[in-house]
Amino acid sequence: MQVDHRKATMTPTSVYDFDALQMNGQAVPLRNYQGQVLLIVNTASACGFTPQFAGLEELHQQYAGKGLVVLGFPCNQFGKQDPGSNDEIASFCQLNYGVSFPMMAKVDVNGADATPLYRWLTAEAPGLLGTKAIKWNFTKFLIGKDGQVIRRYAPLDKPAALAKDIEAALAA
Repeated sequence: MQVDHRKATMTPTSVYDFDALQMNGQAVPLRNYQGQVLLIVNTASACGFTPQFAGLEELHQQYAGKGLVVLGFPCNQFGKQDPGSNDEIASFCQLNYGVSFPMMAKVDVNGADATPLYRWLTAEAPGLLGTKAIKWNFTKFLIGKDGQVIRRYAPLDKPAALAKDIEAALAA
């Protein structure tokens, strides 16, 4: 079998150039979400910001019908605040916060093992003072219908505060 290495060496130009793994290990091409607005969030189950799951679910409920997709990416890199298995994380999110938006498999968002998606996101939308690293859980990236990063939000930014930007992205 011959392997096509072009994809591995291509320079990504949009979020649609990436795949993500679902909790069950199945790959999901992000191009499946083409034409929709994405809110990509690195999450944790035992963080001071964990109650933001409720706000993220509210955004999902309010805007999914208009074209918003919230994608949660659990991460255990900050204070070991998401040590569970993918199944345990999925159960926690559903049971405690009624999360119905897609939760992906646990990832690294920083360092040598950071997923290519997060390497691209942080390069496209650096944080404060141009830093590329994700500082903590619940850093959020708003992606437009064209697959480009519109804005990066800090963990302190509550989901409800993103509503105006989401509405503008949906209207674009």
